[in-house]
Amino acid sequence: MYDSVLVATDGSEASAAAVDHGIALAARLEVPLHGLAVVETRTGYDNAIVDPDEVETRLRSEAETALESVESTAREADVTVVTACRTGVPHEEILAYVEERDVDLVVIGAQGRSTFRRVLLGSTADALVRLSPVPVLVVGDDGAADVRVEDDGVADE
Repeated sequence: MYDSVLVATDGSEASAAAVDHGIALAARLEVPLHGLAVVETRTGYDNAIVDPDEVETRLRSEAETALESVESTAREADVTVVTACRTGVPHEEILAYVEERDVDLVVIGAQGRSTFRRVLLGSTADALVRLSPVPVLVVGDDGAADVRVEDDGVADE
């Protein structure tokens, strides 16, 4: 059914639950796992106090830390993993990665780091569910899937 699984991470709690779920799924299906972190280029601020380069450096460091966690957890589960860090708009970069790597399933946390930013910029999970050419599994903070991917490809809440 699925030949590869992509888990998108931003290091948040919901993302950690999605990583665990994605790794377990890849292990059960005996397929490779792709871990992807996207450094957000859109900002929720516009002032002279915050240095955008400093913010990007911090976000890239957090993304790399999140990917290191994906790699170590996947290795412990004996799952083959490939990771990548990109810069851009998260849902756009995730969709581009899906196309480039021919990924069959995307696993993502229900909510990322900032609810305020999510309201301002739109939900990555929502955009993926609406725009993805492959099934998207959205996992809540408790590890429960908020959206189930059915055998017929239809997602139910």
